[in-house]
Amino acid sequence: MNVGIVTVAEGRVYNLSLSLKELREVEVKVLRFLAERGEKSRLSDILAETGLEHAAVVKSLAWLEDKGLVSIESIKLEYLSLTDEGKRYASSGFPERILLSFLVEKGGEATLKDVFEAGILPESIVNIAIGWARRKGWIDVLKTDGKTTLRVLSPSPTRGSDEVLLVFLWEKDRVKRSELPEELAPAIDLLYKRNLLEKQSETEILAQITSSGIKVLESGVEVDEGVSLLTPDLIRTQAWRNVKLRRFNVEAPVKPVYPGKLHPVVQLINEIREIFLSIGFEEIRGPLVESAFWNFDALFTPQDHPAREMHDTFYLKKPSIVKLPDEGLVYRVAKTHENGWETGSKGWGYTWNAELAQQAILRTHTTATTIRHLAEHRTPPVKVFSVDRVYRNERVDYKHLAEFHQIEGIIVDKNVTLRDLMGVLREFYWKLGVKKVQFWPSFFPYTEPSIQSTVYVEKYKAWVELCGAGIFRPEVTVPLGVKIPVLAWGGGFERIAMLRLGLDDIRDLYRNSLGWLRQIPVIL
Repeated sequence: MNVGIVTVAEGRVYNLSLSLKELREVEVKVLRFLAERGEKSRLSDILAETGLEHAAVVKSLAWLEDKGLVSIESIKLEYLSLTDEGKRYASSGFPERILLSFLVEKGGEATLKDVFEAGILPESIVNIAIGWARRKGWIDVLKTDGKTTLRVLSPSPTRGSDEVLLVFLWEKDRVKRSELPEELAPAIDLLYKRNLLEKQSETEILAQITSSGIKVLESGVEVDEGVSLLTPDLIRTQAWRNVKLRRFNVEAPVKPVYPGKLHPVVQLINEIREIFLSIGFEEIRGPLVESAFWNFDALFTPQDHPAREMHDTFYLKKPSIVKLPDEGLVYRVAKTHENGWETGSKGWGYTWNAELAQQAILRTHTTATTIRHLAEHRTPPVKVFSVDRVYRNERVDYKHLAEFHQIEGIIVDKNVTLRDLMGVLREFYWKLGVKKVQFWPSFFPYTEPSIQSTVYVEKYKAWVELCGAGIFRPEVTVPLGVKIPVLAWGGGFERIAMLRLGLDDIRDLYRNSLGWLRQIPVIL
């Protein structure tokens, strides 16, 4: 039967007179199922009730929607569940709650030493517990006579929304965000930033038959499958000339396929490498374990600088020391620290200690790599870059990691200027797809003049700092035997990655959530 039906849906006009005989068995089954339901149906329900293949149903829905026979609605759903750490907190209680209970048992007050000796919490968690207990107004921290005392301010506080949400998720295992009680919604981001909660996004497809679809069914549907596969036999015998070939909608969505691909971080690192290589740079690598000499002293960082303290730098026990370079270089660097040597500087005015320079550390920046390279390659022109890992003794949260990457580089040549450096950085950001770039005056310990590169991010409607840059000071270059300008820059890779991938939490880059990894497109 061939019935002419003209429909209008969402501003589009459909003439169905030629489409009735094009309905296939799968499409008819889907259409009849939706007609029986008479309401919006989930894709999962269609699959379960009809027993059809996922790919076949998805293709059929796309074709039926294109002809105005069904309407499809896609709803993005967010599911919440606890991380392993969140599950531990749910079973044993928040560390700040455990700390508070201990202090109450001690009469409302105890020293930090008492807390450590009691072993109520792992040592790595004690400071976190104290910080959250103070933030919630449960305790106060007093320091007198070199002793830290914790004093209770609120002995029996009611459970906050974060604690209630934690237990709620523990009992439900996995919950739609929309199903959460409204009063618990503010606690979601709080738990997420504490790495206690995971978010997973899924898309739910709802389909409903339209009035046009009902008319088509009522008019009577003739199913004509046709030939869907053009086989070698059909071609060889030329039988294909006498058969009806099924029409396909090549734009119809299909079941997602998740082939193997590089991690998004690796993809972006490779893209950055390609950019620098394309503009004439050479990539260099350096050791992860460095001496304090290359990491600090060669960069004119004084030996009593706060950056060398344990709270910023990881010092190694084995090996505890690293061999220094040749004595001549060490002598020139030492004298530059003490009195400025031949750099025109007055130095720092202290007696330089070789033992401190020998300390083995995990490098805190890749400038240690570029300064090593500069000491060995002083003849211009030199254009090198590095994208590699560095380490800082940071507390991990939504914007800090203890292990991350830096993008570093130097240009050594006669008569190069700060304007040349700004041009290179602007070209780099442009090739990354960032068009709005500015440079602001700044200060960095081993460059003068110094600038900060910033890019405009539409999402935040603000300028975001990405890297520091400048010209190495004579106190850095002259001891190495370099007496021409050295342009240098360095910045965090993860901030660029977060902007590129639309992330607000730096930890998401390395959580390796399978759902997130699957939806990130391949960088070509």
